[in-house]
Amino acid sequence: MMLKLKIKLFALILLCGNFAIAQTNQYKYQRKLDGINNNWHILKLPENLYQNTNNDLSDLRIYGIKGKDTLEMPYLLKLRSDEVKTHDVDFKRLNQTSNNGDYFFTFQPNKLSVINKIDLSFKQQNFDWKAALEGSNDNNQWFSIVKESRILSIKNTSTDYNFTKISFPDAKYAYYRVSIKSNVQPELLSAKITQSDTTKGVYQMYLPTQISTVNNEKTKESEITVSVKQPSLISNLVLQEASQHDFFRPIKIEYATDSFKTDKGMQYQYATLFEGTFSSLEKASYSFNNTMLSQLKITIENGDNQPLNVVGITLQGNIYELVTRFDEPNMNYFLYYGNKNAVTPNYDLAKFESKIPENLTSINIKEEQKNPAYSIKIEKPLFENKVWLWALMAIIIALLGWFSFKMLKN
Repeated sequence: MMLKLKIKLFALILLCGNFAIAQTNQYKYQRKLDGINNNWHILKLPENLYQNTNNDLSDLRIYGIKGKDTLEMPYLLKLRSDEVKTHDVDFKRLNQTSNNGDYFFTFQPNKLSVINKIDLSFKQQNFDWKAALEGSNDNNQWFSIVKESRILSIKNTSTDYNFTKISFPDAKYAYYRVSIKSNVQPELLSAKITQSDTTKGVYQMYLPTQISTVNNEKTKESEITVSVKQPSLISNLVLQEASQHDFFRPIKIEYATDSFKTDKGMQYQYATLFEGTFSSLEKASYSFNNTMLSQLKITIENGDNQPLNVVGITLQGNIYELVTRFDEPNMNYFLYYGNKNAVTPNYDLAKFESKIPENLTSINIKEEQKNPAYSIKIEKPLFENKVWLWALMAIIIALLGWFSFKMLKN
């Protein structure tokens, strides 16, 4: 009897604390969706949307509204980034010859294949050589593919840098020959021949609103601070350097995660996006995960060298698209966002991606508006709310009275 009474009391308290929450009133912002004339559409998210969404875009929702009916539409969030497919090509290593300071290494693919990259590995740890690449179909007549490519290795207490890749446009020969100019015999440990196919993603360009450079003589570092107009999704940074001399410097790219005021002004906390090398041998293009940010810090270690002259910085980020199924085309549809407590939805659509039509038409997304239904009520704890407290006490007194009456009757 006592156990049943406790269960009923607990269930009653839970029932009293269970509130119905409308589907759309938890989101601060909305955008009208136009041009829906089919079940399947694709929607490009506009650049100025990201500043009011969660960093992981977990708060995006699409609702169809018709009268009092509200219907949530499933979607797939697609990041339009580069897709790189790399295929290794099996080969035989043939002749290794030399002639007046030129050293030749010949490779024969096991089958005729298109290739565009050869990665070499040498026993030597410190060298600076010029390499060339030729192709042939009969191992007699050779055609130039790359006339001159610099390959470099530096290893000491402060630097560990290798650049031994030869990249070139797609080529298809039965034989390939690498020639290296050197004063010593290059000791080739291994080679890797590959074909890389890159499907370029879709990018949004962002113009820096402010760039400031500080050269610190004590730390022998250059710090470049880059700001953008509003929080934006960035995934790629390109540096342009004006020097005519070769260089290679350690580089670190960070983004501001938080800021606070001090007596010395605004101070920032940073998280690392990329660490690597800034070199004249390679294009200074650095990619990382699409990250919401408004300020970047680039640190270049100069050592005993003069600071570099960075004359240009380009920022870009991959765009996001929503692939959506509209079950009721005659409803009014809105994209909602702006809910810090939202979690990423889990739709069945993700498990059947292969069944989505290939050619999807785009729909229009209107300007951002504040959601008129938005309402966040801060509820007081149960025992700080006098109404609930008195109601709960009345219920408990009634139950205890009823229980006492039953006990006396028995």
